[in-house]
Amino acid sequence: MRGRLPSTSVRLAAVVGLSFLLGFALLGGLVYFTVSSLLYADAREVIRVDAAGLADVYQQGGEEALIAELRQRLAQPADADALYGLRRWPAGESLAGNIAALPRLTRAKPVWERLRVPADPTDANAGADDANVPSLLLRQRLGPNLELITGLRLRSESGFLALGIRTIWIALLLAAVLGVLLGGVIARWVSHRLRRIEDTVARVGEGDIDRRVISDGSGDAFDLLALRFNRMLDRIQVLLSGVREATDHIAHDLRTPLTRLRTRLEMLRADSPSSAAALEPAIAEVDQLLQSSQALLRLARVEAQPPASDDPLRDLEPLVRDAMELYEPIAAERGIRLGAQLEPVPVQGDADQLFQMLINLLDNAVKYSPAGQQVTVSLALDAGGARLEVADQGSGIPVEDRERVFDRFHRLEKHRGSPGTGLGLSLVRAIVLRHRGQIRLADNQPGLRVVVWLPRARG
Repeated sequence: MRGRLPSTSVRLAAVVGLSFLLGFALLGGLVYFTVSSLLYADAREVIRVDAAGLADVYQQGGEEALIAELRQRLAQPADADALYGLRRWPAGESLAGNIAALPRLTRAKPVWERLRVPADPTDANAGADDANVPSLLLRQRLGPNLELITGLRLRSESGFLALGIRTIWIALLLAAVLGVLLGGVIARWVSHRLRRIEDTVARVGEGDIDRRVISDGSGDAFDLLALRFNRMLDRIQVLLSGVREATDHIAHDLRTPLTRLRTRLEMLRADSPSSAAALEPAIAEVDQLLQSSQALLRLARVEAQPPASDDPLRDLEPLVRDAMELYEPIAAERGIRLGAQLEPVPVQGDADQLFQMLINLLDNAVKYSPAGQQVTVSLALDAGGARLEVADQGSGIPVEDRERVFDRFHRLEKHRGSPGTGLGLSLVRAIVLRHRGQIRLADNQPGLRVVVWLPRARG
């Protein structure tokens, strides 16, 4: 989960940032469209009023009066961006105005045109950049043979809209930055809230069943999730405690009668030497039951302990050498060689439990290795901790059974007749989990390779 959280946070930040940017883009586009519509509407109204005034001049004084009015306006312009033109229709002969050239008017009804009008060389008020400024023109018929053109160069409107576009781009840039920052803050907050649950899951998975997610009392979705998760852990803890207590009580209750039974069988064997051979299998069975009882009690104690975060520091190499020295006579008796590749590795943990883990692993390796083969133990410093491997050259364990062998009392069919309690690997896994480690079974080709990883001692 730790590997997935950053990518989830990045995606969340990207979604928030893009949403923020898209919102600003839509808002900027709406503002630009509204402002440009208002500006063009105002320009149309000014042109329409101007054209209506010129039409009145024509109606009252005829063509000569209109030409005189246009020349006066051009000589003393009230607006330097005003455009006028009077032409013969349909020949296009210019009678007055400051518009150099336009396509012929083909319709009798008034026509609005938005285009760039070249500057008239004879116009003293024309500017050098007039050809680059968009213009709005109203072209209409006056009488049977006249065309009146009234318009405006939209210099101020274009400048204002250009400023608006630049402002929108700057706003979009700021929106992108703010969106990324806001998305990062939200993603960081969500990751922080989820990290509490993730850390609790990791600690519970390591065996700290008492760990709970801290509630901040906010009552939001994350807080409700934390409370429900804690209730689930409480229920699991109650069930596990019931199973452990039942197992512990059974083991305790069986140990005393089994010990008494073994004592009586020993007394019968001593009193009746002739029945000693018949009593040996019964004593062996009782010993097996006593071993199972002791293993169950030991397993229950290990599982009930908190993680080994406060245990003392110790070097794992001497423990491995002691365990191998203990099993050397047993291995030699079975014709099995023990090999070692060890280096000093500091870990944090309980020496007795770590030694018990090593004894169980060596016992399995020696027990299931054929005579004349070798069991190899290696200990090395891995990237983040100690890597312990115990490899044999026996028949191995099928892939589909490699997880099930860690269950209590689970034994493979081919090994059911061999001595053992079926609790060895269960105890090994409990010890490994208590020490915040990991264990897995791999193929040794041939045989089985048990790989145990324990975190390196802090400091």
